[in-house]
Amino acid sequence: MPKTLRGPEYTADESVTVSTASKALTSGTYGLQHHAFITCETASVRFWLDGMAPTSSVGHQLDAGDTLTLDSPAQIVNVRFIRKDGTDATLRVSYGT
Repeated sequence: MPKTLRGPEYTADESVTVSTASKALTSGTYGLQHHAFITCETASVRFWLDGMAPTSSVGHQLDAGDTLTLDSPAQIVNVRFIRKDGTDATLRVSYGT
């Protein structure tokens, strides 16, 4: 039996390199989107959802292979990332409505 997928319609994507400075998502890419699906690749990062800058030792941890789903425009605008250790991370981000 066929499966029907329900949820956001993803219409924009980007790759974000996370290094030693706090990094936001790209407003010119996400525009007015309401959802973001993020995959962390290559290295661990830390993040906050309130617009504050995380540090390499303070913030929620997202490890390589983990995913993060943001479900509001405020979360997408306010999320900030920084690498946790000595290796830059790559985030793959898909945005949808």
